[in-house]
Amino acid sequence: MSSESDGQGAGSPRGNGPPALKKPVSGSAHARVSPADLIFKNVTRAAGIGLLVLIAAIAAFLVIEATSALQANTGNFFTTTEWFPNASPPVFGIAALLFGTVLTAVIAMIIAVPVAVGIALFITVYAPRRLATPLAFIVDLLAAVPSVVFGLWGLIVLVPRMNGLQKWLTDYFGWIPLFSTDDGLVGRSIFVASIVLAIMILPIVAAISREIFLQVPNPHKEAALALGATRWEMIRTAVLPYGKPGVISASMLGLGRAMGETIAVALVLPASFNISWHILSPAGNTIAANVANGFSEANPIGRGALIASGLVLFIVTMLVNIMARAVIARRREFSGAT
Repeated sequence: MSSESDGQGAGSPRGNGPPALKKPVSGSAHARVSPADLIFKNVTRAAGIGLLVLIAAIAAFLVIEATSALQANTGNFFTTTEWFPNASPPVFGIAALLFGTVLTAVIAMIIAVPVAVGIALFITVYAPRRLATPLAFIVDLLAAVPSVVFGLWGLIVLVPRMNGLQKWLTDYFGWIPLFSTDDGLVGRSIFVASIVLAIMILPIVAAISREIFLQVPNPHKEAALALGATRWEMIRTAVLPYGKPGVISASMLGLGRAMGETIAVALVLPASFNISWHILSPAGNTIAANVANGFSEANPIGRGALIASGLVLFIVTMLVNIMARAVIARRREFSGAT
């Protein structure tokens, strides 16, 4: 009997009391990290630092290679619309190229983003599983098509078939400066190039938006439906607010693809150096397309001029992504995606 009571009281002063609490383990034991975790941490840190170093190296290369050409330029690089870097003296400016780059990318985004978000919503909310799976596969496969294929398709197939639509827009909406033309001619225009770019960036925006919408918590959607919301009201109140930061990120990736696209735009646009808001006129050019068209025939000053235009595109892309990250950070606390 005494031995039993002794056993019961081993953990506490009294035999029927709770067991005594163990002494907390010292902090050094909790700080112990396995070698695998340490290796993974160092590898990821090195990858992040390496990415920053790579971006800095690219920026330094662009600045160094563009300096001599900018010093030899006899025109204002930011306001001149001419592009004669191989002339003596060289005269070139980024104004027309930057205008065409931004305009085609913005029009492409206006066309592609609503369609891509609609496709993503249809796949994730409306379509049955047997239809959603192959449709998602087709959208992902569209992103793997080479840009030169899109460019040839736009030049051979799309341009001739867009003449009727462009003439109709000119005839009925020509009172809007955007759809008017100087001489009534239509053809290889910024509008057609923007449609090609929209088709190219659509699968990127749609695929990322689809994955974002799939991450929306089911309780959010079920709560909206339980309160009597229709399916569209559920999308508007539960799905879109949650997925807005992801859609913005997807749109910025598409914008970067549109601004940096080379071959497709080079095949569709006639490579003219003028600033015009008439998107149906056969004119226009972009920075990337101009680099592709002029690099092989450029002299050292001409190559430096092309690199200088690439530096401007690099800076613009960085600024756009920084602004997008700022918008995402501000919207995240209101979206519930925390």
